[in-house]
Amino acid sequence: MSTLAPSVSTPVSQAAPEAARQDLDSASPIVWISLLAAMIGAFMAILNIQITNASLLNIEGGIGTGVDNGSWISTSYLIGEIVVIPLTDYLSRVFSFRNIILAHATLFGAFSVACAFAHDLPTMIAMRALQGYFGGVLIPMAFTLVFTKLPKGQQPIGLAMFSLAVTFAPAIGPTIGGYLTENYGWQTIFFVNVIPTAVMVTTLYFTLERQPIQLSLLKEGDWFGIATMAIGLSALQTVLEEGNKDDWFGSPFIVKLAIISAISLSLFIANELIVEKPLLRLRLLTNRNFGLGTIAAVFLGFGLFGSIYLLPAYLGQVQHYNAEQIGNVLAWTGLPQLILIPLVPKLMQRIDARYLAAFGLLLFAYSSFMNTTMSPDYSGDQFWIPNIVRAIGQALTLAPLSNVSLGSIAPQDAAAASGISNMMRNLGGAIGTAVLATIVTKREQFHSNIIGQSVDLGREEVRSRIAGLTNYFLNHGVADTAAAHQQAIIALGKVVKQQALVQGFSDTFMVLGVVLVLAGLAILATSKSKAATNGAAGH
Repeated sequence: MSTLAPSVSTPVSQAAPEAARQDLDSASPIVWISLLAAMIGAFMAILNIQITNASLLNIEGGIGTGVDNGSWISTSYLIGEIVVIPLTDYLSRVFSFRNIILAHATLFGAFSVACAFAHDLPTMIAMRALQGYFGGVLIPMAFTLVFTKLPKGQQPIGLAMFSLAVTFAPAIGPTIGGYLTENYGWQTIFFVNVIPTAVMVTTLYFTLERQPIQLSLLKEGDWFGIATMAIGLSALQTVLEEGNKDDWFGSPFIVKLAIISAISLSLFIANELIVEKPLLRLRLLTNRNFGLGTIAAVFLGFGLFGSIYLLPAYLGQVQHYNAEQIGNVLAWTGLPQLILIPLVPKLMQRIDARYLAAFGLLLFAYSSFMNTTMSPDYSGDQFWIPNIVRAIGQALTLAPLSNVSLGSIAPQDAAAASGISNMMRNLGGAIGTAVLATIVTKREQFHSNIIGQSVDLGREEVRSRIAGLTNYFLNHGVADTAAAHQQAIIALGKVVKQQALVQGFSDTFMVLGVVLVLAGLAILATSKSKAATNGAAGH
């Protein structure tokens, strides 16, 4: 095997010395082809988190379930994904990097197709959970390849490719899902994975060399850690996804799951800090840049997935947009990134990655603050400029953030650090979606009470408004004056509810912006690592 072009199938633990030796060289074409194929997998795995969001109502109708239960279509996928991401490093060492990525990619495509043929909720939940489980490994594996197979000087290019997958995929997911659902039926959104997955599997099959399976590592597995992590994360994900709908701790079901999650994750953390060969090397978080970078990644996940939740929710609930219309609005958070992200490696040669990431996060935050003064007339056109600003901010964030976070991590620890970073970003997204959904609900109730106090029948302007609405209904087919008056009161109540809902969303965008500012501050608190300096010099 050539030192200049190490096989991309080499286990991570063996690849580290080679990666260190090739710091000043260029990766071979085979490495770039394999990396590109792996990025396709990461893109598709992340795309499928959001591709159903704009189409949930259609899917719920198709499988005969209600809105309350339909959220499990998204929840089950996230549970499968968030559980397998930390397992990826261990699985790839036991069964080989090549076997795991090929098997999981193939099964990801198979269960994607299976989702299209689900006819009831239990089947859909099972298929989506398995789809998420097998797709989840594709994210950290693509990320790991960047740090183990590319020399320092070329890692920013690999990070830009990964950034495109992480930020562009969730932004464009509802656009693709909405278009396909409105024009060809909801089942087609699950077929979009077939061709890209086939291309990925075929490419990796011919570019990755076979490596021996090390089943002996099964005896060394941190099985207690695996069990407590799987139970704890599954319970936590369910609490986050279902809590707002079930009134949080007013629900015995949520209380029981929260207790299970707290106990399991506490045992998991204690176990990981004690055992000799832990599933997750949590001590890596004591590295200043990686620890602060991981905090920033949690906040970034909060912002990425939270904003993808807020925009469709606002457009659907307030403006009554259909799936395709929602997708068209969200497209402007994704399309500009296709132009901007390829330019980021050049910027990283000239600008400190810390400042570039912080600037991107502050732009992302500013785009959220732009949506804090919404009115009932605030719709798709008004989101255009904020979405462009948000796209620029996201494009400038992830690659520099990853460079800062993992730049001081040794190559042999890259796979373990990748699992932690990607898991925490996805967990931040789950927390963000749950928190923002709750804030929308609570702030709507708050504003509804405030506005409702002003809608007093003793006030002249209120009586005049009701009289005008009564005349309107009398002139539009309501023959009875009492019925028209009742319709007028109902209509006024809807106006109050809509105004309160708009203000609730405005307040929630403010919270989102504040969280992103905190992410920027976390990045600014990192130090300029020697690795990052050397990487820049290598250019």
